[in-house]
Amino acid sequence: MVRFKNRWFLVEFITVSSELSQQPPLDNKQIYSALRQSIISNFGDTGWGAVGMSLTVKYFSPTTNICIIRVARDQHKLAWGAITLLTTVNGVRIIPHVVHVSGTIKHTQLAAIKHNREVISRFRARAKNPSMRLHQL
Repeated sequence: MVRFKNRWFLVEFITVSSELSQQPPLDNKQIYSALRQSIISNFGDTGWGAVGMSLTVKYFSPTTNICIIRVARDQHKLAWGAITLLTTVNGVRIIPHVVHVSGTIKHTQLAAIKHNREVISRFRARAKNPSMRLHQL
């Protein structure tokens, strides 16, 4: 029996537009369809044929804009390129930031926890007094 080897991407979607309150929150299906369009437009049907069967969006948090994406190990560079070239998801302008790439979901989850702790500590450092800290989180 052959084991399927995967790569797991931890991606942070940084929103560009200031109209966040007017935009509906993103979800897994919208991110998947945006990735699909990015692969097809940048790498053609051949690229989508190589990546399409293994590409899945396993997790997305609308509060932190952190996403975990799984793809087959052999095609992870093609998927990474498509993630990097992604500019909009469902009409929302974004900048994708690949935070971590791993061979297991466990290490990707640990990297997500570490990344979220760093972001929270940056927010707390920016707060000028303790009462503002609760409002920014």
